[in-house]
Parts: sequence; C-alpha cells; structure tokens
Amino acid sequence: MDSVTTLAETAQPGGATFSTPPESPLATPAQSFSRFDRKTRHKPARPQLDALTVFARLFVFGGAALLTVYGVVEMYGVINVGTITTLKWVLLVLFAINFSWIALAFTGGIVGFIHLLFAPRPQSMPTELREQTAIVMPIYNEAPSRVFAAMEAMIEEVEETGLGHHFSWFLLSDSTNPDVWVAEEQTYIALKERLGDKARVYYRHRPKNVSRKAGNIEEFLRRWGGAYEHMIVLDADSLMTAECIVQLTAAMEKDPDAGIIQTLPLIINRNTFFARLQQFSARLYGTVIGAGLAVWSGRQGNYWGHNAIIRCRAFAAHCSMPILSGKPPFGGHILSHDFVEAAMIIRGGYGVYMLPTLRGSYEESPPSLIDVATRDRRWCQGNLQHLRVFSARGLSLMSRQHFASGVFGYVNSPVWFAALIVGMFLVVQSAYIRPEYFTHEFQRFPDWPRFDYERALDLFLLTMAVLLTPKALGLIYALFRAPTRKACGGAFGLIVSSIVEIIFAALIAPVMMVIQTGSVLQIVFGRDTGWTPQRRDDGSIPFSDIVRRHRWHMALGFLTLIVALMLSTSLAAWMSPTIVGLILAIPLSWASGKLALGMAMRRMGLLVTPEEGDRPRVASRAAEIEEQPGRKFNEHVNALVAIHQNPILRDAHEKMLPPVTRRQRGEIYAERLIAEAKLIDATCIDDAVAWLKPAERMVILHDRALIDMLTRLPKSAGGAVA
Repeated sequence: MDSVTTLAETAQPGGATFSTPPESPLATPAQSFSRFDRKTRHKPARPQLDALTVFARLFVFGGAALLTVYGVVEMYGVINVGTITTLKWVLLVLFAINFSWIALAFTGGIVGFIHLLFAPRPQSMPTELREQTAIVMPIYNEAPSRVFAAMEAMIEEVEETGLGHHFSWFLLSDSTNPDVWVAEEQTYIALKERLGDKARVYYRHRPKNVSRKAGNIEEFLRRWGGAYEHMIVLDADSLMTAECIVQLTAAMEKDPDAGIIQTLPLIINRNTFFARLQQFSARLYGTVIGAGLAVWSGRQGNYWGHNAIIRCRAFAAHCSMPILSGKPPFGGHILSHDFVEAAMIIRGGYGVYMLPTLRGSYEESPPSLIDVATRDRRWCQGNLQHLRVFSARGLSLMSRQHFASGVFGYVNSPVWFAALIVGMFLVVQSAYIRPEYFTHEFQRFPDWPRFDYERALDLFLLTMAVLLTPKALGLIYALFRAPTRKACGGAFGLIVSSIVEIIFAALIAPVMMVIQTGSVLQIVFGRDTGWTPQRRDDGSIPFSDIVRRHRWHMALGFLTLIVALMLSTSLAAWMSPTIVGLILAIPLSWASGKLALGMAMRRMGLLVTPEEGDRPRVASRAAEIEEQPGRKFNEHVNALVAIHQNPILRDAHEKMLPPVTRRQRGEIYAERLIAEAKLIDATCIDDAVAWLKPAERMVILHDRALIDMLTRLPKSAGGAVA
C-alpha cells in the first residue's frame, strides 16, 4: 500500500490528524511591560545570586571601569594641545564610550579563560530521565530536505540511547511559500513512513505566521505545551548530539528553579572563506567569551532563541510577548524576542543560565559578508526595540544590562564613525586655524601647542592589547589543549590561522561599521527591515550585486584617503586601517563568499576546527540522509500541480489542514474572492498556475472547497479532468 495512503487513513482522536498529537492546552496569559504583580513570581528554592557571580561581576565591570578611566586619562594627555576645545571634549567622550566596550570584552575574556582552566569535566550521560520533553524546530521557507534530514539524524541518535520515549519532535512550519509548504508535507510523510508508526515526530503548518518565531512557539504551547515539562528549541540550522540533548534535559530536571538553560553552539558545516573565518573564530575565541558571559551573568543570563531547554509552564506563564505600540521599526512585534523572553522569565522568579562547557550543540552561519549584513540589519532593529523594553516593570538589573549591551553593540558603530569624523575636523582645525599662544591676559610665556607622540603610541598599543587579549586567550587555551591543537593543524596552523582571522577581521571591521551606522540611521528615521529567510547554503553572490552593495563603501574609502592626504600624511597613516578596509570592500566581500577560497584554506590546514577532523556523528548522518537519492525531488515542484496530479497527496494535505472555521457574516476576504474567480475562469491547471499569485495559491491550499475546484480543472485546455 502507498505510504501516503497508510498515513492519511490514520486519524487520531481529540481533533488531531496524523501529523499532530492530541492537544494538551497550556495557558499563555498576555504579559505587560508597564505593570507586574510580584505575587505571581515563582519562589525559588535556592538563591539566584552566589558569591562567585558577585565576584565575577565586580571584576568584569569594576575592572572595565578602571581600565576605561586609565584610557581616558591617557587620551586626555594625547589631545592636550593648547586649549581643550569643544571638539576635543567630544572626541574624548566618544573615545571613552568605545574604549569601555572593548574593556568589558577584555575583563570578561579573562574571567572566561580562568573558568575554562578550572571548569569541571563533563559528567557521564544519564541513563534515565523522569519527564517528557518536546524538541521543537520552527521553520520558515527553508529547504525541507535539510531541516528534515537534521531532525531525522537527531531522532535516530536519541533513540539509540534508550531514552527516546522521553522525547517528542515537532516541526513547526510558518512557511509562506506554497511550494515550500507542500514540499514540507511530502517530506514529512516520507519521514513518518521511514521511522514507523511509533515515531513521535509531528508536523504543523500555521495559516498565518503571526508574531513570527515567538508566535510560532507560543501557538505550540497553547495547543500541546501541557503535555511536556520542557521544550528544547532549535533553529532551522541547529544540530544537537543525543548526549547534549540528554544532558541538557537532565540538568533541567535537577533544577526546578531553572527557566531556561542555554548551550553555547559551535558553528559547523561551513566552507566559504567568510563562513570558515566565523567558524574558526567562534571555536577559539567564542568559547572564552561565552564562558566569561556565563560566569558573570550567573543565573540571570540571556537566551539566544535556540539550542536551549525551556520549562514550558514557566515560559507560558511569563513570556507571552506583548506588541509594542506604534508602527515598526520601534513598534509592532519585537524582532529580538529571545532577550526579552529571558528577562521576563527571570522577572517571573526563574533562573536563566548557560552551560558553556557542554559539547554537542551546533549551528551554521551565513556564507558571506552580505548575508551577515542582511541578518545583522534585522538584529539591529530588534536590539534597538529593546530601548522601549528597558524600563519595563520588575526586570532585574542584569536583564537591563543585557538590553544595554545589545543596543550598544550596534550604537558602537555610529560612535566609532563619529570619532573618525571628529578626528578629521581636529586635524583641519590644527592645520588651518591659527593657534592662540597667549590664552590669558598678562601672560609672560606662550602656551605652545604640543602633541605627545610617545603617549599616543602607548595609548594605541594599550588599545590593541585590550582589543586582542580575548583572541589571544582563546589561542593560548587551544594551544595548551593537545586534542584541540592537533585537530586545528598543530601550533603552527593555529597561530597562522589566528593571524589570517585577525587581518581579515580588521579589514572588514570598517565595512561593518559603515553598514551598521547606516542600519541605525535607517531605523532611527523609521525604515522597517521586514523579515526574509536567511540564506544558509554555501555559494557566491553575483559580482554585480556585490558591486552595487559596496560601491559607496569603496567610494567613501577613496574620498577619505584623498582628504586625509590633503590635510596630513600622519592623519592618513592614522586612518589607514579604516581606509584600506573601505577601499577593498568589493574584493573583500567577493572573496568572503568564495567556496574555492575556503576549501583552499582547508587543504592548507588553515582555519580548521576540531569538528572537521572528528565530525560529529549526527552531522555526518544528517548530510548522508540529505544526499540520499530522491530526497530533494519535491523541492522545486509547483504546489498546485502536485496537489492537482496526486490525489493521495491531496488527501493527506487536507487531513493536515486545521478544522474548518465558520465565516462570520460581513467577513469578506479579497484574496479568496480573486483566487476563486481565477479558478472559475481557468480552462486547465496551466491557466491556474500562470494566473495565481503566491498569496492566492496559499488561500487555495488552505481552503478545501477551493482545492476541490482546483482538482476539477483539466490537465490541459480541452483535456480531461485529472
């Protein structure tokens, strides 16, 4: 019997279809930023703040403050040329803001390095669990073969532990592309057939992707959250080993006060030059920074939206995301909802913390500089929206600090850009404005303009040391760990790879500065970013698109060079790192997406990570499943044609649709009327395919009556009905 027929005939009680389990609702009361009833807080059994966390915070923030004060004093000495003008005060303030940011990364990196040196070894994998956990993967117009292969590989590995009966797997689709949606259904049906009837893997498609990912998760909790104590939230590019999944679940079971436990995902499966740079950087330096963040955040940490386990009832009770008043970009749905969800669950009395040494948590990264910039624009808007959440009632001081850090991560670029502009104006002032030698009446000796070149050099070296120390600590930690050192090409390979990463990071930094400055300004002036699917696969962007995207960056670099040389060769030398990066923006961006360059680096033993030499079994299995014959056959098939020509698929599709809701009188949907009219006018399926727009196709695929009209169309004009 056909697999689709077998599944389509298997309906479940309680209003569920074969693609979803019986519902077990969980209330998700709407939360408020303007009021909070402390009586609703969870009463934790253990203190949320310990001595280690307090000491780490004192060191990180106190040390950064002292280092910033020292840097500002040194900068004051550098600019103390005659009278301290308003522009010099502005430059001093901008320097203080920028320096404090890198000082915080410096002290945090030290804490992370020390923690990794003395961190306890991972415990052995538990042999038993008590509670039920849902593993949910929200997907949005992704390639079905990739996400379903990843899910299947994780299911297989967890089942091998003998603890698979504690886990259920949900693919939560918000896809708005009709072809992708139907391809997901076909892939799911095939997956269910391979895994068998006992597999607890489910698929659900939402007709409207209200509130995007946050709304997707909330809808899952409202329908099925009551059946599970916890949920592990994945992204479409996530992979987790069975050991990581079980360890994470056991940690949540042992800690009834935990609301969210976050892992530190490593980047894998990346091959373009830029993606390999990110992969290497995250493996070496990200580990140190992440460990430091985990220590000083303590149980008031942050949530990154994926590869984390969440207590369902706590999340449902405290994290239903309110909609900000006004229009985007500052109003509407909160894009970076994960930071806010962490703050709200902490407000509810639960802990949020990270397990930075738990291995087996993986993700992927964008393949090129332009892809990163596209994702970064959305993150920028989401973080700037947090300015409206910063003053919410009942939030902890640490949650507000996380918001401030997220905002400053993007505001830092305009501050840096402004500092460069002010520096150029100061050079103009010194070159073309006559200094005032006698600044006081009856002054016997002149105030000679003086520039402390030795002090300026010392300040530059200090800034570089503070900036590069976290990277150096990550390199040192890797060098002294024999397995990591050998897997990364030995000591020589590690050092050369680090140098390559530092050089390239320095060159793209000014390009990202200009891009982020533009993003901040666009958002401030009211431009919404929207939400587009992330491009995940390796591959280069057309060179014409690269030129169009970066031509103004290159032009700005040449203009800055010309102006600097006209004013002072020393100014040109001082700004050379920024100028070179901007001038090379087009070739750098082109190189970033080149698969050949990334693979050449790998063949030379550079930018290699341990996960490449000893690839996680779950990653190898996912790739093997994805490449099996026939796995991608349905990804480029027109959804209307597939439903029209395959009655078994059509039957399964209709069984996966939600129950019919009665239309209220007066509710008229224009897209449905248009879709119906086009179906009436169509003489064959080819007409429908040619005339119907994507939104109209979605309307048809959600409506059983319109599907019936579609199936009655002949295959060709004057032909027989299918």
